[in-house]
Amino acid sequence: MGDLEQRVSDAEREQAVVWLRGHLLSGRLTLEEFSERIEQVYAAVIQADLEGIRAGLPSDREPAALPSARRATRLTAALFAHVVKRGRLRLGRWTVAGGALCDIDLDLRKAEMRGQKSALGIFVGLGNVDVYVPEHINVTVTGLAIGGHRREWGGELERAGAPEISVRAVSIFGTVDVWRVPADMPSDHGRLIRQLQRRQKQLPP
Repeated sequence: MGDLEQRVSDAEREQAVVWLRGHLLSGRLTLEEFSERIEQVYAAVIQADLEGIRAGLPSDREPAALPSARRATRLTAALFAHVVKRGRLRLGRWTVAGGALCDIDLDLRKAEMRGQKSALGIFVGLGNVDVYVPEHINVTVTGLAIGGHRREWGGELERAGAPEISVRAVSIFGTVDVWRVPADMPSDHGRLIRQLQRRQKQLPP
């Protein structure tokens, strides 16, 4: 590792991100835990500052974890209903969420990823879908909105080496909101949304 008082280089920060990504993809870290440690990496000034990101994780010399036997979360659907999905969801190559005359809260902060990239398709009519992701995960949002809204909240903090979630949304007289959530935000969705909306007003246009 070298002298703990030695300053951290940009290359070493990128190496740390890649190292953490390996533990995310092996199932040892959730997206939220990965995001929190990435924040520590980019705030590090000297080598000693990087020590905290290794807490509770095996060294590179130890074997990777075996693949989880749990199935990936493929579909979240609602009709005339309010559905909340959260916790240690497992994201595969693709996930679909949608419905009609519905409200869906898809909270991915404690989700696991088994690949560098994952696609989330959203289809909603006369309803609302809210997606919550940690802010240090690379997220792209594309799609089509007819008579509704497709909105992104929070700052775009693109990180080289971080996993990617591609959100592709189609809404017909519905709303799709993607919330990039800082680590210090509460878990309650109502409070979280109000705080993010206040922060959004402080971001540069």
